[in-house]
Amino acid sequence: MFDVGFTELLLVGIVALVVLGPERLPGAVRTAGLWIGRIKRSFSAIKAEVEREIGADEIRRQLHNEQILDLEREMNAMKQDLLSPGSLPPKAPEVGGDAPEIKPPAAPATPPASQDQKPAP
Repeated sequence: MFDVGFTELLLVGIVALVVLGPERLPGAVRTAGLWIGRIKRSFSAIKAEVEREIGADEIRRQLHNEQILDLEREMNAMKQDLLSPGSLPPKAPEVGGDAPEIKPPAAPATPPASQDQKPAP
């Protein structure tokens, strides 16, 4: 990333030795190493979290697509069932069309005998 070679590292080490001195240089290197380690761990944790989120989004997208495909399959199956000639129910007569007329029951031919009339012999 930075293309730092051996000569650049040697130059930085010499400058640090001159600026900090031999007493404080080991402590400064140790502190710098700790900070670099923390930064690397933070970046790797963030990278792992982003990859998990991307993976979770991809899984959600795949599940959604599978649900849509299942619904389309069900729709096509229902469409085929409805369009197949043997599966149609008999057609009901239309209202006001050729439907048979329903008549009330016919009245009896003879009126019932009442109690005050006597039957004829």
